Parts: sequence; structure tokens; C-alpha cells
Amino acid sequence: MTKSAGKTGHHERSSHPVTTLSGMSGSSSGAGTGSGVQKRVYLDFNATTPLAPEVIKAVEQSMHEAWGNPSSAHEEGARARTVINQARDDVARMIGALPQDVLFMSGGTEANNVVLHCAVTHFRKWCLSQESPIYHHLRPHIITTKVEHDAIKLPLTHRYAIEAENVLNIADVTYLGVENLPEAVLESIRPSTCLITVMLANNETGIMFSVAHIGRLLAEVNKKRENEGLFKVLLHTDAAQAIGKVPVDVTDLNVDYLTIVGHKYYGPRIGALYIRGLGHKTPVYPMLYGGGQERGYRPGTENTPMIAGLGRASLLVHNNVQDYYASMKKTRNYMERQLKKVFGNQVKINCVDPCIASDPEACSIPPRGPKQQHFIFPRLPNTSSVSFYYRQVAGADILRHCRLVQASCGAACHAHTDHQSILEASGVCSFHASRTIRLSLGRDTTMEEIDLAIQDIKQAIDKLIGRSL
Repeated sequence: MTKSAGKTGHHERSSHPVTTLSGMSGSSSGAGTGSGVQKRVYLDFNATTPLAPEVIKAVEQSMHEAWGNPSSAHEEGARARTVINQARDDVARMIGALPQDVLFMSGGTEANNVVLHCAVTHFRKWCLSQESPIYHHLRPHIITTKVEHDAIKLPLTHRYAIEAENVLNIADVTYLGVENLPEAVLESIRPSTCLITVMLANNETGIMFSVAHIGRLLAEVNKKRENEGLFKVLLHTDAAQAIGKVPVDVTDLNVDYLTIVGHKYYGPRIGALYIRGLGHKTPVYPMLYGGGQERGYRPGTENTPMIAGLGRASLLVHNNVQDYYASMKKTRNYMERQLKKVFGNQVKINCVDPCIASDPEACSIPPRGPKQQHFIFPRLPNTSSVSFYYRQVAGADILRHCRLVQASCGAACHAHTDHQSILEASGVCSFHASRTIRLSLGRDTTMEEIDLAIQDIKQAIDKLIGRSL
């Protein structure tokens, strides 16, 4: 249910992480800083978000009042445990989960690595428990997509599916494209399949994947596998980019694991992992061993202040996600209309406007007349992957020549070549992949800021193609 702005838990307006430029003409975007000073327009919220004011308060309060070791039996320890338990409740409530199914992690990278470790370890143990020796040396099989975050792709490449001479592959991996995903996933399942991992929303394009559909179909497949004495296929989704922008519910998704990343939704840089029926319905094996914290599954003295901040950020999302969604979508749609108003047919919205991935040269010619939109995928409400038809410009060049806009070509943690490969795997041709910038909005991004940003992008392109301003 949507919560109104006046309800308890609705966030205070947070300041964007901006710096100012002196000596530039024009007015500030709502900053009231006086003539000659303009603030930069931050449009990289998919990379990271600022801490919400309520989150800062929760962190600071925890530092002052809950500084004890949560494992200690005395009052200071009990106070810290109370803070952690409340945060666990708030994280669970945000995704429709039980608190006992949430483990705190250092971030999304650890959570994703833990999922891979759990699935492969459990499959090995299951194989060794079978009477028939044909199972004892069976390699686990993992299904994923070509557009996953590096925290999934790189462990699969370097730890589980090593393709080197004289090195035994630990696992077989199938990488799927983004089209026909539910059907392609089911068609790829083998007797040795142990895990399907598909992100809920892509950080570069904003397109969302039908994880709930996969979950429903997989439940039927697993019923048949159980009757046949086969391993239950586990389902994981990395929900880092979706949480805080769209409602996320683990029951609707029907997933076994779900990755949560705080700094993507105005929280601190830690995360959590949801595990359905932790330890009895869904397997979990620790990657580290130590003091027994987090029920022994994730040892190490808990970072109480950051956990408190994650809990508060999760409470804000639980109370306000419908408002966040509506506001960001309205501003994003305005931005795309203004982009087309300013640049006409020289601008393209990736994964919305048609693209001929197999023929970049044909796709490099601006269309005449209105473009046909194909809307293959639903999108996050805050994300636009935008490319241009100007041959003289590349996405990185545009951003280098922007005076105000702080954005990116793709994921901050991906190299340039990885960024292009993600776009091409999403159906964007190589011509437009190299001319793409990602504009990702925040909860409080204003239309005035959008107007400033578009004019800034225009002056950058004009400069690159040699037009007089």
C-alpha cells in the first residue's frame, strides 16, 4: 500500500551529492547559490546513492548508543543485539520475508559469491550421498545470463568454470541472452543443473527480467525432478538495482536466494542475503569460519551502525516504494520526452526504440518520421540508456565534455569493453553501444535538473561535432 508523504517513515528530502562550478553563466538548479555558480546534476544513482537523512541519524545513534559487542551477555551487548534484530525485521519486511531468513553481508559481491558457493557445495554433497556411482563425479550445471553483474560472472569464470589446459572444470555454465528468457531457461535445464541465477533488473539498461515467471515454471519442474530422484534446482536473483525502485516480494518471485545491496537505495555500503527457509528448505554453507555470528553462517563481529542504517533504509522503502516509483517514472518519462524534443531522431532510447543488432551500419542511419517503439521489456522507473546517431561522438566523449552532468556510460564497476558487451547482449548494436550514456535518476531529481542536464549534453555534442554554440 502506498504511504503518504506525511506518514511516519517517509524520508526527508535528501541533498544530492553535488559540487558547484564557479564562473559559469546560468542559474543554479534550485540551490539558491547566487549568480555565477551552478551545481552539477548527478544522474548516476544506479552507481550509488547518498545516504538518506534518516539513515545518517540511525547510524549516528547506533554509534553512540549501541557500540557494544552484540555477542556480549551484558547490557551494552544486549542493546547492540536489539538494534541488529530490529534492522533484520525491517529488511525482511521490505521484501516480504521472515526475519530468520535474512543474513547480513558486507555487500552484494559477498552475497552473490555465497549463493554460488552454497549451490555448488550442496550439489556435491548430494551427489556423494547417492548410491549410484554415476553421480559421484557429476559436475554441477549453472544457468545464468550474459548481462549479469561481475559479482556473478567473474566467480563463474575464474572459480567454477575455469577453461584452462590441465585444469578440471568445477562446474558447467550456460549463458543465455535476454530474449525469450523464461522459455530459454527451462530449455537449458539438465539433470545436473543445480542453480539458476538471473538478475531482477539490469544496472546498465534498466530492463527487468521475468524472475517471477521463471520461479513459477521452475516450481513445476522441481516437482517432476523430485519424483525422478533428481536434484532440486535452486533459483537466485540479484535484486540490487530493483529494490527501492519497484516493489520486491520474495513470495511473488518464488526465489530461494535474493541479494540486497544497501547503497543502491540510500543506505550504507553493506548488504544482506535472503535465503528461503534458511538451513532447512534452502542450503547455506559458510565461506568463512570464525566466531559464530549470524548463526555461524557469516562469522565476524557485526557492524552494528551500518546494519542499523541498512534497516532504516529498508523501512523507508517498505513505507514509500510506490511513491518513489511514481515520482521517478514521471521524471524519467519527462527526460525522455525532452531528449527527443531537443535531439529529434538523432537520439535513441536503448531497449525501447528498435535496433538492428546484426546490422550496425543500417542501424546507424537515423530513422525518418516517428520511431516505432517495441517495448520488449519492462524497465526500472529511473533508468534511461540513451544513445545518439552522431558518428563523431562516443558516449565517454560526451560525458567528458559535459560541464554539469555527472553520469556514466554503464556500470561503474565494469570496464569499457564489458559495458559494450552488456549492451550488445541486450540487443543494442555495436554502433549505438559505443555511443551510449546511462542516465539514472534519484528520488528527488527535479525536472529543472533534467532541463539543465539535457542542455549540458547538447552543448557537449555540439562541441564534439564542431557546431557553433
